[in-house]
Amino acid sequence: MDAIKPTMLIINAGSSSIRFAHYRVDESLKQILHGRIERIGIPGTRLIMMDISGETIDRAIDIPADPTAMAASFSDWLEASEIMSSVQAVGHRLVHGLSHTEPERITPALLAELAGISPFAPEHLPRELALIDALQKRFPSLPQVACFDTAFHTSMPRVAQLLPIPRRFEALGVRRYGFHGLSYTYLMEELASLGDKAATKGRVILAHLGNGASLAAVCNGKSIDTSMGFTPTSGLPMSNRTGDLEPGVASYLEQRENITATEFQRLASRESGLLGISETSADVRELLAMEDTDNRAREALALFCYQTKKWLGGYTAALEGLDTLVFSGGIGENAPVIRARICEGLGYLGITLDPQANADNAEVISSGTSAVTVRVIATDEALIIARSVHRLLQFAP
Repeated sequence: MDAIKPTMLIINAGSSSIRFAHYRVDESLKQILHGRIERIGIPGTRLIMMDISGETIDRAIDIPADPTAMAASFSDWLEASEIMSSVQAVGHRLVHGLSHTEPERITPALLAELAGISPFAPEHLPRELALIDALQKRFPSLPQVACFDTAFHTSMPRVAQLLPIPRRFEALGVRRYGFHGLSYTYLMEELASLGDKAATKGRVILAHLGNGASLAAVCNGKSIDTSMGFTPTSGLPMSNRTGDLEPGVASYLEQRENITATEFQRLASRESGLLGISETSADVRELLAMEDTDNRAREALALFCYQTKKWLGGYTAALEGLDTLVFSGGIGENAPVIRARICEGLGYLGITLDPQANADNAEVISSGTSAVTVRVIATDEALIIARSVHRLLQFAP
């Protein structure tokens, strides 16, 4: 596992998972290990890990759901696995960073600030902060870096940040922030490396479609709008999340079903979306396999594609045209039929797919006559964090 050479550890804590990766601390930033612990707080919690040689571990693991206990258990496992023996720094994906625009070394002041905004992202921030705290206590001399998912969208114009509620709530931080920023940063850097001029001088829509799903409208390299707003629950319908929802639904369910605010938050973020509509699965692969015989699965997929198409059209209007469309995320990278359904009928926007290229998951899936270049790019949030840690801490080559 290249343990004798200096490394950095990258951690991406989700609402029910922890993804991690080990990178060499040099200019190559070679990944030597990656893994994930999934279904935390759900029966069937598993550790899945692969190292540079291809050796894979896939086994059950006991990780509690409580953020503090989860962080302690994960730190215990890290120490026992000897992963930390070569680590010189840790980089974290922080889902929310208010108006922070750049990665920052974690300090007590920054931690206190982030703890104060935990209610902004209750499904994510408490877990992320608990991991940082646990590692600080276990490895007090180890530098840790926060990389903010919201930073990419700080360039949005004010009109895209405003929420149509009484102005006084803006002083409490209630506005649109946007998320998936680390993914979008990687996609824009990759787009530029591919020589796509729209990355710096053009109009781009980025579609990060995974368990969490969002779109971003980017003009001349800057985010001008994105579908997730105040929280990652908003925007498109997702695997377990509602996306945008009529506010009256919460009030009605409170009166009709005596649902509390906490219960509604859980319903909106864990029990809805594809899972809620299908009543069987949040996984697009499973729903596609069932849709011919299960109308609920068919309707869940239809809703996802329809709403994504609407946002795509809206952002083309906001950009006053479109040069490049990028599909990414687990669904965007691996589900040709979903991409085809989203793009069907969008010839009037200049979007025409090449059916064979799309079926093959080619890098460019638009037809030769398409006015818009449609690409499939595998995202890499961990690499963006690793680059940020390396740059911020100025490690010697």
